[in-house]
Amino acid sequence: MGDPKKPRKTWKGPKHPWKRDVLRREMELVGLYGLRNKRELWKAMTIVRSFRHQARKLLAQRDEQRIQQLLSKLHRLGLLPANATLDDVLSLRVEDLLERRLQTIVFRKGLAKSLHHARQLIVHRHVAIGGVIVTTPNRVLTVDEEKLVHLVKMPVQVEQSGGGGE
Repeated sequence: MGDPKKPRKTWKGPKHPWKRDVLRREMELVGLYGLRNKRELWKAMTIVRSFRHQARKLLAQRDEQRIQQLLSKLHRLGLLPANATLDDVLSLRVEDLLERRLQTIVFRKGLAKSLHHARQLIVHRHVAIGGVIVTTPNRVLTVDEEKLVHLVKMPVQVEQSGGGGE
């Protein structure tokens, strides 16, 4: 076990971070999906990369049970249709995963005016999934959870004055 104060890195940055086309593409995606920084994008890229790596490995092994597990997981996440194959997993893009984030879904459902507004609503505890308040904008939602996303009406707190002033 590792030191709990030093968790493992959950992302891997680009091999050549200073290439002009890489920088331009990353900034387009950061702006298009309302990400806070490039690290959020790199995390999504790492997740997609791991799915594709698993698919390549399973293509070589031909383990039908594990292939079906991977395909059903990606179907539950809404990244692939029900009748998908391993070739569809290999063609996954980072945009497919970014479309499944809570922040994007709140905006696409019309609960927020912009992606930045959606992020603020989530962080300020105004969005719930099935009655449970969620504060993580980068959470990848399943197809079932997507239907349960709604805004929470925050109770208005009225300040009551005590009457006597000391």
